Amino acid sequence: MAPDSKQTSPLYVPHFTPANYGSFFLAGQFPVPSSTLPEIITHGAMTPIDVVKTRIQIDPALARRLIVAKEGPSALLTGFGPTAVGYFVQGGGKFAGYEFWKKRFVSIAGDKDTAVKYRTAIYLGAASVGESILADILLTPLEATRIRMVSRHGYATGLVSGFTRLLREGGVRDLYAGFIPILFKQIPYAIGQFTVNELCHETAFRSMSKETRATLSPSANLSISLGSGVIAGFAAAILSQPADTLLSQINKGHGPSGTILYRLGVLAKQTGFRGLFVGLGPRMVMTAGLVSGQFLIYGAIKQAMGAPPGVEIHKESKKY
Repeated sequence: MAPDSKQTSPLYVPHFTPANYGSFFLAGQFPVPSSTLPEIITHGAMTPIDVVKTRIQIDPALARRLIVAKEGPSALLTGFGPTAVGYFVQGGGKFAGYEFWKKRFVSIAGDKDTAVKYRTAIYLGAASVGESILADILLTPLEATRIRMVSRHGYATGLVSGFTRLLREGGVRDLYAGFIPILFKQIPYAIGQFTVNELCHETAFRSMSKETRATLSPSANLSISLGSGVIAGFAAAILSQPADTLLSQINKGHGPSGTILYRLGVLAKQTGFRGLFVGLGPRMVMTAGLVSGQFLIYGAIKQAMGAPPGVEIHKESKKY
């Protein structure tokens, strides 16, 4: 080899079996009785906040006290069924998809130096593709059902009655009317969730030696994971808020007739920049809790199931 030839570090890419991906999917929230499932726990627990957020997006004059006064405390749990089931299944597809595409893109990079150099692009690509394939196809009709139940008092008594009513009255078209907005919402959400979480962990680990990192106490690891998850949750909420607002309006039936992109454009213009971020405060609180909780429980379930860790391509020096 010529003296000026570039030396590259060897690349180790673990081999994930179908069983491993099944573990990632299960840990990411597919309903099995043997595990504590982060999506149903975290999204279900945040239902009251989500009800207030959605109502405010649709009608800014509403507030939590007004909702309780008019409809009773149980109104704050409206949409729990589709929320839990929708994100239950969507979470499995999202986490397993991220693991799959991250590994795939690392393999395409070919060597460790290249993978580390382009790690942010790998995170962005894996989050985007992992979210858009399967996860959002499963989520969209359940999210449409949830928003109808939250925005129309007395629309349905639960998930099954709400889903069947929406299917009966609007057909598949109404069930998937929010698919494009969901992509606009969930892809930025996933980018914030996974990319920022990865970069936060990298920042924390780069501040310590390998020896220190190898001997971190459980409480120190928990603090890093929790802090990274909270920051990632804030980022996910901010990035996805405009599309979340438009999604609520689309499923409420607002806007002109026409293609989804045309309706989104008109609604965005009518709503205005400030209006697109109405309800961001409660949503940031909700999302910080969701994302941090998901990562903590996802890691715990993976460990309990004996699943391997994901591919790590964090930068360890100032070389890049």
